[in-house]
Amino acid sequence: MKKNIGIWLDTKQAFIIKLTSTNHFIKIIESGIETRERFSGESKKYGRFGGQYITFEKNRENKITNLTNQFIKNIIKEIENCESVVLFGPSTMKTMLQKEILSNLQLTHKLVGVKNSDALTENQMVAWVKNYYTKTFS
Repeated sequence: MKKNIGIWLDTKQAFIIKLTSTNHFIKIIESGIETRERFSGESKKYGRFGGQYITFEKNRENKITNLTNQFIKNIIKEIENCESVVLFGPSTMKTMLQKEILSNLQLTHKLVGVKNSDALTENQMVAWVKNYYTKTFS
């Protein structure tokens, strides 16, 4: 039984659509990435310690990078047992996931496409993935 997967993702969440020969399953993975977060104790754009001024930007960038890496690892766990994967969505997160998949030799041959897409409902995502695999493999 073929197991094809389509992943619609942006910075907030990923919809993993698993297609089998008879039906489909949808799994949603939340990223937890907040791009406009304010840390407690942050009152101005810099903190003063002695004669130095330290910005909070580096802390914010590190936190977003760590959350992004964890989000990508959670998605990769889901695609290890499939035959083919197509990535689609509106953001640049799909290209980050593509780079990670291409750097993993066990998953490189599974990636069949990366496409741009608008925001879709769950039914539209399922129809998009079914349509993609019928056009590509028929």
